[in-house]
Amino acid sequence: MDDSPAPPDDLEYLNAPGTRITYRVRQRRADHTAWLGLALHLPAFLLSSALVVAMALALDAWLGVPVWLPASLWAASGILAFHRPAERLLARHALHLHLPLPAELDTLAPVWREVTARAGVDGNRYELWVEDSDDLNALAAAGHIVAVTRRALQDLPTSRLAAVLAHELGHHTSGHSWSALLGWWYAIPGRLVWRGLVRMKPRLLRTARGVSGTALGLLVVLVGYLGFATLKATYGLPLLLLALPYLTAAVGRRAELRADAHAARLGFGQPLALTLHERLAEQSAASGTVKQPGLAARLLSHHPDHRTRIHHLRPYL
Repeated sequence: MDDSPAPPDDLEYLNAPGTRITYRVRQRRADHTAWLGLALHLPAFLLSSALVVAMALALDAWLGVPVWLPASLWAASGILAFHRPAERLLARHALHLHLPLPAELDTLAPVWREVTARAGVDGNRYELWVEDSDDLNALAAAGHIVAVTRRALQDLPTSRLAAVLAHELGHHTSGHSWSALLGWWYAIPGRLVWRGLVRMKPRLLRTARGVSGTALGLLVVLVGYLGFATLKATYGLPLLLLALPYLTAAVGRRAELRADAHAARLGFGQPLALTLHERLAEQSAASGTVKQPGLAARLLSHHPDHRTRIHHLRPYL
């Protein structure tokens, strides 16, 4: 950290009366972390597609529904994830957000206009939301959702609130939000099947207890043989699936650092670093009572630790 004075708590709004704001022609793009995230979701998409095709074949056999119809509807369903009414349902029921109250909007709206004006982005393309949480956090989701927690709205000075919003805007303009949403959306069938298997686990264990040891041993040998044959035929590629959670988390951490850099390039590096220092101090104060995450947990985290984020912000301070 340098010894320069902290930024003021209030901002000079670029969108004051008579101020011209120029919007960039391309207000969104997809950086390499967005494309890497989509690529890492490909196995889940293929599994979900196989499940949908199996369901389509069953419908064709039972009801005569053409196989291409449910498969095509499934492939095109991702568009719904960016439909404004569908996004609002996602915000309210999945993310548990609410639209800002008038007093909250009076605080959020001018800061959001400042951030988007500096970025050359039309802020009206996005919707501001609030999460009833005592955590100091914010999020960007779907194609147009930008949310802050109640505590961030109440406790953060104006410049730091702007830095947090600039970070979330970076997720949108770099494509991180929409790529994560598509990966989540097209993995829904696979997740539903997995949850069903987890719920059936006690019943399967009870059934296994009633099976003779010989039959159970033959089943284990058969499954092991099929697994070995699959690995041999595919040159061990399925083993890469074990690394997917770690690779996905690494891409997520990279996306967070790029969003930090986006905020810093807009002039919010110092207030963002101060906010991270505050979070780090809170964590240090609680470290005596809270068990620190192990190596595996850190590798599976989609957010880099605050020290790493502050280190990467140093060139912008």
